[in-house]
Amino acid sequence: MNLRRLELFVAVAEELHFSRAAQRLHMAQPPLSQQIRKLEEECKVALFVRNSRNVELTSEGEVLLEHARKVLAQYAVMESALLHARNGELGRLRLGFVSSAAIHLVPGLVRHMHSTWPGIDLQLREETTDVQLELIAAGTLDAGIAREVRTVHGISATVIMHEPLVVAVAADHRLAARATVSLKDLHGEAFIAFPRSRISSLFDHISSLLHAVGVDFDIAQEAVQFPTILGLVAAHLGIAVVPESMRAFAIPGLVYLNIEDANATSTISLIYATDTSSSLLVARIKEAFDAMGS
Repeated sequence: MNLRRLELFVAVAEELHFSRAAQRLHMAQPPLSQQIRKLEEECKVALFVRNSRNVELTSEGEVLLEHARKVLAQYAVMESALLHARNGELGRLRLGFVSSAAIHLVPGLVRHMHSTWPGIDLQLREETTDVQLELIAAGTLDAGIAREVRTVHGISATVIMHEPLVVAVAADHRLAARATVSLKDLHGEAFIAFPRSRISSLFDHISSLLHAVGVDFDIAQEAVQFPTILGLVAAHLGIAVVPESMRAFAIPGLVYLNIEDANATSTISLIYATDTSSSLLVARIKEAFDAMGS
């Protein structure tokens, strides 16, 4: 039983007239009558009672009409879903993100994705850059929002933005009254930093910026989460270089200072497997960031 014969049957059943059904289907009446007879042979029942004046459905025809409409409607839904999937408008997208992106990038991205492509099931997972790279390589994530991405074979990166870095100091620190500071001004300071074993990419990036201008520094305390780092700065345990988006944490006794050095930025990228089967869905993430002006 093919779908075309079901379509022809429904047309005749709704019109109860072969000529009108043929006109509706833009076909001649003899081929239509032939297809209905073949359908009856296939079903092994009479679907219509025919006479010289009109056509009526048999009880078996009534049953088939009910189910045929459901089958054709479900087929139309399936066709539409496949079209959306082919266009990258439907499906599951597993997206990783670094914690700092949750403040200024992820909320807007989620809103844009849900409003523009509601058929995409966006599944979010907070992970460090290094872990995201591992999960993408393993096929557990489709894409990720990461900082200071190192080159990894088979993984591509598209820059989303270069976010300025700022210095977080206690309100009574010697530099707190300054409008801006240079990286050289941080020489000899004790730092609150990420443990390199956990977040090597950002740690190495900030360290390289400081070492490039001859700044030596000590690590007074390590912490994994930005709020913890900032809290320890406010407690006078040291200073920290953090992304500008951390200004969202207005902690009493804490001051953020702009950095004069032009290269004092942190690069945020969208990472994904180069040969990903979810390339169209990943492209929607890129389009969303473009639309957001990130």
